Amino acid sequence: MPEMTTEILEFAATRLVLTRPSGDGQALRAWDAADELLLEEALTRLSSGDRVLIVDDQFGALTLGLAQYAPVSVADSATLGRAIEINGASNPDRATPLPACSWLNPPSGLFDLVVMRIPRQADYLAWLLRWINGALSESGCLLAGGMIKHLPDRSVDVFSAAVRTEAVLPARKKARVVVCRRGSGQLSGWPDTWKGYEVPPLTVPVEAMPAVFARDRLDIGTRELLPLVAPAISALPEGARVLDLACGNGVLGLVALETRVDITVDFSDVSSQAVVSVKHNLERSGHLARAQLHHSDGIARESGEYQLVLLNPPFHEGGVVGDHIAQRLFRDAARHLAPGGRLLMVGNRHLGYHRTLKRYFGHLEQRAASPRFVVFEASRPGEG
Repeated sequence: MPEMTTEILEFAATRLVLTRPSGDGQALRAWDAADELLLEEALTRLSSGDRVLIVDDQFGALTLGLAQYAPVSVADSATLGRAIEINGASNPDRATPLPACSWLNPPSGLFDLVVMRIPRQADYLAWLLRWINGALSESGCLLAGGMIKHLPDRSVDVFSAAVRTEAVLPARKKARVVVCRRGSGQLSGWPDTWKGYEVPPLTVPVEAMPAVFARDRLDIGTRELLPLVAPAISALPEGARVLDLACGNGVLGLVALETRVDITVDFSDVSSQAVVSVKHNLERSGHLARAQLHHSDGIARESGEYQLVLLNPPFHEGGVVGDHIAQRLFRDAARHLAPGGRLLMVGNRHLGYHRTLKRYFGHLEQRAASPRFVVFEASRPGEG
């Protein structure tokens, strides 16, 4: 695998050496112009003793760039912790940052400055702004920034409905920063925290928080895979372990649990709001005792082996589209299959996953197909 790309971020007489750990060797930078603008603006506003919160830093540029203020960092993605660890080691002159929080363990208390990367999803942005209203001190300031091409639709309306916009700073290098003050929008009573849909044979709707993919509808890829889940579960040995990898709202694993009472299912996702959502759905369906939850970028080494891995892999990470995420997940799945175990996955036809799967599995069979999607069953060498 090619080496990761390391580049230098320079701002306000500061120099950071940064690497994008999840780039899988692609020439992907660990920071962008929005990080630069946010750091520059933050440093003009900060004073000694200010309490600083960073929301959804990508690869540690914001956290390390403001390290002298001992910022608290919270992010939906599990990738941030490893990125901060790697990039912190490359910048030994910076103060050691606190461990990153997630929405599984959000920070508490009030902050004088909140520095936030604007997410792509309008619903998630609306949720974040309302949560931040409860985290800002009375005189606190929110700096929200992002690349203009990645800002969600209706972002102006989303901001105005939740916070008070003080200034929209001039765009630079195709990035923009918005300066805000605490507004009246609150999470309590906000109707859009949870959205969901019904899926037979589940007895309660599958619901999810705003950062979760396809939270208000069954996405078409999962729709292709879902009819094959129950037959695959029925063929497993007694007491089998199943993994719903990149689980999202957990619909695949929930159907697996509904199919057999003797199996256990692990759920893993890089999004902490996905993990929170799965726990919510497990509690409502009565299956929590037979499940384990993992906030992880892939499969944790200590997870053990599975007789079946269910997977609908994401094909985009931030602004990058491709099969690099799927390759990591295929590799992890191959390493964690028990003898005789199977991977059952669906993918976009145009990404040519059959070629990638053959790098990690000895046997590959197409189980279903549509004009846009293909379902494959894969097993390790010699187990077809």
